Amino acid sequence: MAIRINLDVMLARRKVSSKELAEAVGITQQNLSILKTGKAKAIRFSTLNEICRYLDCQPGDILEYDHAEES
Repeated sequence: MAIRINLDVMLARRKVSSKELAEAVGITQQNLSILKTGKAKAIRFSTLNEICRYLDCQPGDILEYDHAEES
């Protein structure tokens, strides 16, 4: 898939643990792990909204389209 998840980068920049984010967003650590590792096939806008709110970032800071991966 050409969509990359940069959630680990944002967590490191904000010095937030996965556990802390999962609790703040209201998802399980397992589901957050699936998202972080790029194994998720979809993300709810409401979840993305809460992640961005908590990490004080934009969706583009977390999701990236890689043109090279598409070809």
